[in-house]
Amino acid sequence: MIRRARLLAVVVTVACGAIGVISSTQTWLTAVLDDGVEHALEVPGASAVPVLAPLSLAVLALGAALSIVGLVLRYVFGALSVLIGLVLAWLSAQVAFARPVSAVASVVTESTGIAGESSVSDLVASITATPWPAITLAGWVLLVAAGLFTVATARKWTATGRRYRTEESARSASGGSRPHDAIDDWDDLSRGEDPTT
Repeated sequence: MIRRARLLAVVVTVACGAIGVISSTQTWLTAVLDDGVEHALEVPGASAVPVLAPLSLAVLALGAALSIVGLVLRYVFGALSVLIGLVLAWLSAQVAFARPVSAVASVVTESTGIAGESSVSDLVASITATPWPAITLAGWVLLVAAGLFTVATARKWTATGRRYRTEESARSASGGSRPHDAIDDWDDLSRGEDPTT
């Protein structure tokens, strides 16, 4: 399990970021206006939670970087995952369960030209939520879990690139002779020496 800890943390973090990016373009709320014709407006996730798209992109980048960073940054990125996950979970939960007028205000203002929360509130007859806020909320809860898992297992992850080291370079790192690379071979040939001896 520990051998796959890095892979699991990276995959879950990237998947959560992808869910956030996708959901930012989907309809989260439908606001019905009390304008005589009961005009219905669809509110995408990016309008309901303005920080959704940029923070989701940050999570994607964080997950990708997590695959190559060292020990200290594993802890930092794990903590950032928890923090971003908590913030977005709180905002998504507000939209999913409370359905505040502020979540639809920008779309209503763009459509009608009426601004101000009290004016928009008077104009909105009802607000209904699609499954997307709840789906995204579940993704952020999973991101918090992935961040905690990263922090808990970071020290046990194998070092990046260890599997690609040759025995000769490993001996060199442990105090053996310096490995002979291609540039040294060309230098030897230039001096008339045989690099294979």
